[in-house]
Amino acid sequence: MAVKVLILEDNPVARSFLCKVVRESFSDVIMITEAGDLESARRHILLTGGSQGLHGTDPYKLILVDLELPDGNGMELLAELGHYPATKIVTTLYSDDDHLFPALQCGADGYLLKEDRFEVLVEELQKIVRGQPPLSPAIARRLLTHFRHGIGSDSQAPDSGFAASSGLTTSKPVPMEKPPDHERLTPRESEVLTYLSKGFTIKEIASLMGIKWFTVNDHIKSIYKKLNVSSRAEAAVLASKQGLV
Repeated sequence: MAVKVLILEDNPVARSFLCKVVRESFSDVIMITEAGDLESARRHILLTGGSQGLHGTDPYKLILVDLELPDGNGMELLAELGHYPATKIVTTLYSDDDHLFPALQCGADGYLLKEDRFEVLVEELQKIVRGQPPLSPAIARRLLTHFRHGIGSDSQAPDSGFAASSGLTTSKPVPMEKPPDHERLTPRESEVLTYLSKGFTIKEIASLMGIKWFTVNDHIKSIYKKLNVSSRAEAAVLASKQGLV
């Protein structure tokens, strides 16, 4: 089955460029849907899973979202897709804090600058398969600077679901407690966690389990949420200490 990708970008040249980046980034068969405005994107999403991801049988697994659009801002769509089962990546020209942090707060799983070289964008998108957040080098440096300056001061880092979904860690300590009964891992999640603890990549786990990489990614997000951790290292330590694997 082809992996469904939605690219929301109003500039036809940039949209074509991003299509090439996506096709080059993954070995899976890719089926790309293009949208030039928010209305078109919403219409496509409603046909493939609904904004809550509760309807339909074949939702998009990857969505690239431009921020400045003819009929609004891409952050509106990110906020609407909080429960939609896709990896959502911002693709924009804006590298300033006023765009970066609100996008992360709205649920972006990554942030890429369209001005980056083709090879850089491909390399960053491929990080999805390895369970890492796609971040342009300039954005990664900006985030690092922000968190470094925030440590020990009254300022707080933006509270977003980005860390949990992408594997980034924060300075906030994570309580090492066994999850309650209703948050215990499913057999599939336990299997994924076992492989994670042994250092396998998402692509390797997918091959070992005979499932798609994006399915493994969904399991990992669920594991992080249930265990209240934000990286594979934390998950592996907790799994070992609490006998979860």
